[in-house]
Amino acid sequence: MGSYDLASVRPAAVAGMFYPEVPSTLAAEVRAHLAAGEARREPGANVPKAIIVPHAGYVYSGPIAASAYARLARARDTIRRVVLFGPTHRMLVRGLALPSVEAFATPLGAVAVDRAAVDLALTLRQVVTNDAAHALEHSLEVQLPFLQAALGTFTIVPFAVGDATGVEVGEVIDLLWGGKETLIVVSSDLSHYHRYADARKVDRETGAAILALSATLDHEQACGATPINGLLLAAQRRGLRPQLLDLRNSGDTAGDKSRVVGYASFSFTEPEPAELGQNAR
Repeated sequence: MGSYDLASVRPAAVAGMFYPEVPSTLAAEVRAHLAAGEARREPGANVPKAIIVPHAGYVYSGPIAASAYARLARARDTIRRVVLFGPTHRMLVRGLALPSVEAFATPLGAVAVDRAAVDLALTLRQVVTNDAAHALEHSLEVQLPFLQAALGTFTIVPFAVGDATGVEVGEVIDLLWGGKETLIVVSSDLSHYHRYADARKVDRETGAAILALSATLDHEQACGATPINGLLLAAQRRGLRPQLLDLRNSGDTAGDKSRVVGYASFSFTEPEPAELGQNAR
């Protein structure tokens, strides 16, 4: 595992389940998703400061996630730190949990944890160290192969978000905002196990709320409602521009429309300097 002691690395927990465990197969699948996402990207699209992406198995949500990750191509050598937020699915945690490890592993290699950023975040009352919250959690792990394919060298600050508020998440985002070297990624699926037509209606309404920067989502609308609300609060403060990139569900990507899970990807871009100057007048 490179230069890392195995005890200091969080091993891949869902390789072979949510995505391929054979490195060559995984790399080829991610490249194919990104190529399709790049083909759908409009020319001249700005590099996002933040994205919202789904976290199901790649057969279900990979194409939707790739729509956002394809936007990072022009920032491959600029983005050096990724601040990740995903909901906890397997255990109850108060606040936002960070790991104590030095790196996270995937079949494509190890990604270093930004320990300086971790130490800074731990100065906030709502941030704790909890390795158990990360041990089996898939919401962050499934994003890593996409990031490894889309970016050059980068570190991560991985937050497993439990019992917290959007305001508390927003405080963490503001603390680690950084500059163009920092990307914020929120991992969330949308509605769960509705009939196809019902899910489409619910998810369209959720998408409209996100585009309106309405930080009022609940966990029936999105499992990652808390980190999404935190991002939306930060987006309000900083004038980010949201854009819906893709909105589908498992009935669209995997065929079964009897009980579906909703997926969407969003891009949030910063205002141009000229716009900031106009707003200051």
